[in-house]
Amino acid sequence: MKLTIRKPSHPDDVKRYDTARLRGEFVAESVFEANEALLVYSHFDRIIAGGIMPVGKTVELTGSRELAAKYFLERRELGVINVGGPGRITVDGAAYAMDSRDGLYVGMGARELAFESADGTNPAKFYLNSCPAHKTYPTVKINISQANPRPLGAAETCNKRTIYQYLHPAVTRTCQLCMGLTALEPGSNWNSMPCHTHERRMEVYFYFDVKPGQAIFHMMGEPGETRHVILHNEQAVISPSWSIHTGVGTSNYTFIWGMCGENQDFDDMDAINTLDLR
Repeated sequence: MKLTIRKPSHPDDVKRYDTARLRGEFVAESVFEANEALLVYSHFDRIIAGGIMPVGKTVELTGSRELAAKYFLERRELGVINVGGPGRITVDGAAYAMDSRDGLYVGMGARELAFESADGTNPAKFYLNSCPAHKTYPTVKINISQANPRPLGAAETCNKRTIYQYLHPAVTRTCQLCMGLTALEPGSNWNSMPCHTHERRMEVYFYFDVKPGQAIFHMMGEPGETRHVILHNEQAVISPSWSIHTGVGTSNYTFIWGMCGENQDFDDMDAINTLDLR
């Protein structure tokens, strides 16, 4: 397991960051590495985000010195969505087959977390979010047909999309982790626009299904002091609670969002008038 730690950043400091510093603080340049758990630990609400791509062997999530935990979920909960080939996750002896777009919630206290691909030439790509937990809820598998769909946007505003809520009170119980997938339709390229902030939760976006040669311009920062980072396929970006989080692609794409913080009210947000952005 490779785990890097990102410290919190004050918005007044971020105003002075150049591109390299912005990326170093907020962007996960690589999410998947063969036979490795590649993780980022952010001090913003202590979320962990990253990926596991097993190729011909089993990869396990374990405790570590950084977590001060004997096992990974000693004091945490976990959400996983597979964006690759078929695979399997074993949780304390119970095996869950994971096709592409299948999700899994694992509650606090699970000790064995093992990840495998059905075919090493078409490996599973398990994208995960984890955050601190105070109570144990049951492990639940959620495929995309069981997720809660919320169609949003319009072709006229280039943001026609469907939000699929996987880890959400409408679908399954968690302590604080919310997680889902948003798919943009062909001809649409804006996500989360009009944009917003939410003071009581931070968020991580993981962009994938970005076509070869295409890119995402991810917008961040305070509404009156915006910045952007350019992202490519299978990269992630951390969004503090004070930051907007929206993006536009040179083509349509898909992204996974994960949130943790004080509440799970999906609509608890402060909308930003597009004309007020700077």
